Amino acid sequence: MSALHTATVPSVERAAPVVAAQPSLDPDSREWLDGLRADGSARQEAIARLHALLLRAARFEVARRRPTLPHLRGNELDDIATEAADDALMSVLRRLDDFRGASRFTTWAYKFALLEAAVKLRKRSWQGREVPLEPETWSMFSSAGLEPEAEAEQGELLETLQSAIAEVLTPHQRRVLVALALNGVPIDVLAERLNTNRGALYKTLHDARRKLRNHLHERGLALDDYLEDN
Repeated sequence: MSALHTATVPSVERAAPVVAAQPSLDPDSREWLDGLRADGSARQEAIARLHALLLRAARFEVARRRPTLPHLRGNELDDIATEAADDALMSVLRRLDDFRGASRFTTWAYKFALLEAAVKLRKRSWQGREVPLEPETWSMFSSAGLEPEAEAEQGELLETLQSAIAEVLTPHQRRVLVALALNGVPIDVLAERLNTNRGALYKTLHDARRKLRNHLHERGLALDDYLEDN
């Protein structure tokens, strides 16, 4: 379980630079920002309140996803929620200057906890599982109930796609495309396994799809349905 408690709040680095709250902010959001940018006990109290809010959000997300994670016990789920709230708190404090008032501050901050909880649960669900680097099945691309001629054409297209993935892409592009687009590995899990980050994987996936499209279009084939960016 994370060690973050109210007693350790003073060790949290405050956001810099410190700027005045925007005049267009609603009173509640302005109060939050003023408190989090204050000094001494006022800031500690604001951070403690924020952590409690984020913990509620993280627990909500954990409870919502719990049916999909029957192998996790209650104490494990509570640990995940606490860790998510801790990390969300750090993210919010680092990005106070990014808040523009498009929504209430609490709504904006709440989303950090939801995201952190979702990411941690996805990672936990893949803990100990091998990331598949080859397509588990190509049947996901097949359409049932086709006429024999259409079915044969589809089979030819899929065979072409498989060959292109093997021949055109670099090993890294092939690994990322197969894991993310074909086998449904969460991008956070793959980033952790490959010691990289989400942005780098998104770029690799985009480059791989573009390379395949160009390769297939040069041959008069259009497989955009299979290479659609999500």
